[in-house]
Amino acid sequence: MKKVTLTQDENLSFKISHQLLPQDQQRIDLYFSLPVEMGIGPSTLNAEDYFYSNIKSQSAYYSAKLHLPLVRSRFISQRFVGEKQEAQSDYRLNLNLYSYQLKMALDADLKHTLKLKTAEEFYPAAIELAEQTTGLIKKLRRYTPSDNKLSSFFENADNYLSWHIEQSFLKLLSKGPKSSEYSAEREFLFILCRDENDYRTECKYNSQVTLDDPNRITNKMHLLQRLIEYGVVFQKDTRYLDVNLKRIVRGSVTAIIMTFVMFLVLNARSSFTEVTLALIAFLGLIYGLRETFKEDVTGLIWRKIQKGRPKWQNLFRHSIKNKRILSQILWLEYITAQDLPKTVNALFQERRQQNKQAAQLLHFRCDNKVLTKEFLPGYGEIQQRVFFNLTPFVRFLKKGAGRLYSLDGQKVSSQAVERRYQINLILRSVDKEGEHLQRFKITLNRSEIVNIEAMKA
Repeated sequence: MKKVTLTQDENLSFKISHQLLPQDQQRIDLYFSLPVEMGIGPSTLNAEDYFYSNIKSQSAYYSAKLHLPLVRSRFISQRFVGEKQEAQSDYRLNLNLYSYQLKMALDADLKHTLKLKTAEEFYPAAIELAEQTTGLIKKLRRYTPSDNKLSSFFENADNYLSWHIEQSFLKLLSKGPKSSEYSAEREFLFILCRDENDYRTECKYNSQVTLDDPNRITNKMHLLQRLIEYGVVFQKDTRYLDVNLKRIVRGSVTAIIMTFVMFLVLNARSSFTEVTLALIAFLGLIYGLRETFKEDVTGLIWRKIQKGRPKWQNLFRHSIKNKRILSQILWLEYITAQDLPKTVNALFQERRQQNKQAAQLLHFRCDNKVLTKEFLPGYGEIQQRVFFNLTPFVRFLKKGAGRLYSLDGQKVSSQAVERRYQINLILRSVDKEGEHLQRFKITLNRSEIVNIEAMKA
């Protein structure tokens, strides 16, 4: 079974990642157990609003060989035959595949290197990473296109990768261990950063006005990053599945209520021989009741009908070929304990007694189906990632700082403590090979996710 991973993304967000093969199918469920004291429920956090604002999906070609991109340099240098427009799109696609793979490789290896806490381990790994990166970027620059229409694609990719390499190694130097014994290694990394900076200056990739403003240069690079994702990260179209059914429900409820209202109006006219104040008051009361109860009745019936039904569909298409790659059916709704599958409920019950507090259950489900029989040459998998932003979850949390007092001899001391909350989350994945369950504890405060811990069964 392809393993589904859950990791922290930013301060208040996490992501689930997994790989899919051609014509693969997989179901993923997330069961959130939200303590009642967090104040989250249908009346405070609408599930549909949360989905549109805080759940994002992304799908892209994937290679497990992060040290060396599968898209070789020959793709960058090949001479295309046929229509010029075809050659242009093919060059851009292969250039983006190489650039995106290089970026992903650098990010993955950078994260691994930063986990090395001793200078003896850190600096040899950092030097190896720098040499690999230098070799890969030289392969790209070895084949600078002469065609002006292709040059713009190359310059965008080259500009971004040069900046990203410099920023990555500056981050490595900033967060890595400091040691005077490895001054030569640090100088090697500094030279790499200076060389990339000088290279962009020589190529005149960025104006001085842009370079002088940190916000402008950062935003420009974010734009260039999106450009190199074109053709690699798939385009997403989201549609609401039950829009027509909702119209039918609303129309049917309105028709039934209007029938009842007209029946009362006709009876009132037969009871009153002429227009009187009493007749006007009675008709006003009828129409007032209609407006009062129509939305409530419609909402009640719609919630009963929609419960358990899929709500959205994401269709992922290839940016250039416009070919459908992946279909994703999505659910998000509040549920009760009776709605939990037996295996999920059993895993929740394994918690310690003090952790079994009153909670609101929120269920997210994602059914993935790969529609194509094969991917681009060199790629056997695609990576699907879903990002969850927990910012709305902390909106109602107490700041709850406080003091913890302790006795030290004859002296009473105190220190500040913060209020933390714990979300229990069960990740369930099902494919043709079977079912896999994993429980996580997400500890957070008002400003960040403090820890994500995978619990042992």
